[in-house]
Amino acid sequence: MFKVEKVNMSYGDLQVLWDVSFHVNEGEIVVLVGANGAGKSSVLKTISGLQQVSSGLIEYNGEDITKTDPAQIIKKGIVHVPEARRLFNEMTVEENLIMGSLHGEAKIKRKETMEKCYDLFPRLLERRKQAAGTLSGGEQQMVAVARGIMSLPKLLMLDEPSLGLAPVLVQDIFDIIKGIRKQGITVLLVEQNVQTTLRFCDRAYVLENGKITLDGTGKELLNNEHVREAYLGI
Repeated sequence: MFKVEKVNMSYGDLQVLWDVSFHVNEGEIVVLVGANGAGKSSVLKTISGLQQVSSGLIEYNGEDITKTDPAQIIKKGIVHVPEARRLFNEMTVEENLIMGSLHGEAKIKRKETMEKCYDLFPRLLERRKQAAGTLSGGEQQMVAVARGIMSLPKLLMLDEPSLGLAPVLVQDIFDIIKGIRKQGITVLLVEQNVQTTLRFCDRAYVLENGKITLDGTGKELLNNEHVREAYLGI
């Protein structure tokens, strides 16, 4: 469904991605794991067109989208839910969801998709008229993910969805991601919560200093000596 081949990317003179290559099959949950500053968010920004590659190829369903602008990326079905939620805090929950459905088919199917979001996130139905900035951290994360779903993604990219959440809410977020996959949406996930993520994903890639250093199934990487020492403290 999706592949990245030998992508290099820089912020000015500072190169942050080095020959990054990976692929995502339709229907998978694939995870990029690594320490803070490893380049995980930069990979997602590059895919979504927010940063231009220096060299390399990004391909989606056989089409080269390396230099495609962000608006067209969304229309093709690739949706990026950024780190730190980035909500419109003074808008209501429902208004935030509407902001995720401003283009073509997503606009036409807005009512239907919103009902699906409320089925997936019952708490948001209760809070739909409440200002997003007044919600708890977990509820705000639900709004961010639901807003992404409102864009009708085929590939949903989630950047650190568990960041800053209480431990009791982290499992809720991962359960929600499983529910998203059941709706036929492929998921590319960036996470620092290595142990929990590797337990439920299909495959994972380890990103270190802007380079892919390991890949395998979640179970394989959980049992990898380097991963256990570097990320699990074992």
